[in-house]
Amino acid sequence: MTVTPQLAQLVAACHWIGQQGWAPATGGNMSIRAERGLCLLSESGKDKGSLTAADFIEVEIASGRAPSGRKPSAETGLHTLIYRLFPEAGAVLHTHSVNSTVLSRIETGSALLLQGYEMQKSLSGQRSHLDSVAIALFDNDQNISALAARIEAWAQTRPLRYGFLLRGHGLTCWGRDVQEARRHLEGLEFLFNCEMQRRLLER
Repeated sequence: MTVTPQLAQLVAACHWIGQQGWAPATGGNMSIRAERGLCLLSESGKDKGSLTAADFIEVEIASGRAPSGRKPSAETGLHTLIYRLFPEAGAVLHTHSVNSTVLSRIETGSALLLQGYEMQKSLSGQRSHLDSVAIALFDNDQNISALAARIEAWAQTRPLRYGFLLRGHGLTCWGRDVQEARRHLEGLEFLFNCEMQRRLLER
């Protein structure tokens, strides 16, 4: 496999994610859009903090099939869905941080609303802390095909921007390239941390 600059940046982002503790115990999965209708997706069961370029598998975006026969991530269907829904998406990062996991369980609505934080401007297109950013929230499901269908149905009628949370599971976010996806991940994690602290202090 040719190690493109984007793949090299993804490997570096995975190592950084591992250092933050956001993908413990081989959890999480990461990908980039490639050529010929393919994406490169992290192999199942690998420690994300020590991934190499060889640990990424070619997957067909249309079908979710890995032509090589190797086993990609369990959440392959969510990555391929994002690439189908958003032609501009170039990278997807799925993490299991404590803050995203806990917030996804204590938030009872269909979205986590973030408002009043200057760091909302770390998300592309956000210009003011006065605006409200909604991060969609879905019930977790071991049936990834059914989960992907519910997310796709949501996206047909409501905005789905930056990422979404799965209850008790974590965050999936994306961007036009690895740099933007990484910025969205870092910005959202900062905002989740702020929101957790705010809720604790207001109890």
